[in-house]
Amino acid sequence: MNPVYDFVEEYMKNYQITQWCAAFIRQQVQEGDFCIDATMGNGNDTLLLSQLCGESGKVLAFDIQEQALTATQKRLNAGHVPENYRLLLESHANMAEYATPDSVSCIVFNFGYLPGGDHSLATRGETSIQALTHALTLLKKGGMISLCIYSGGDSGFEERDQILDWLKNLDSHQYLVIKSDYYNRPNNPPIPVLVIKN
Repeated sequence: MNPVYDFVEEYMKNYQITQWCAAFIRQQVQEGDFCIDATMGNGNDTLLLSQLCGESGKVLAFDIQEQALTATQKRLNAGHVPENYRLLLESHANMAEYATPDSVSCIVFNFGYLPGGDHSLATRGETSIQALTHALTLLKKGGMISLCIYSGGDSGFEERDQILDWLKNLDSHQYLVIKSDYYNRPNNPPIPVLVIKN
């Protein structure tokens, strides 16, 4: 058997963008790591990060909606994870106030709006790029940022285009940017991106 083929086959089973990204997050995060969920939402990524980094690790999770914190706390309680997390009612644009440079193993972003929440409270390009800029400084060498970029519908395309332009212009000597496509899917499918700090 070809190990590369096995690797690709395993990840191509995951058709949802969140599952696709989670597969790479599982490869990245180790026991004892410091991780950030920059867009907490309903807490799926916070739960995964907490499980992966374990009792000796730490997770910060950000969201500006109280509804997100409530849903995430409920999910974490049900998941019986270690108390290695801190939920912050705070914009991801301010994450640099809570972590030191070169300290974070993995930072997760889901751009768009809270599933089941107020669609008028979607993330915006200006603050998202501010958060991403901070995220680069917080990543340790070999650290990874996972991005799920949703567009169309209520949220439009402005944020998507701003983020993709920003990513394209990152210094290739410092960062590896891997952008994927759900190439044959209609209706503006989400875009998964990985950024790895060299």
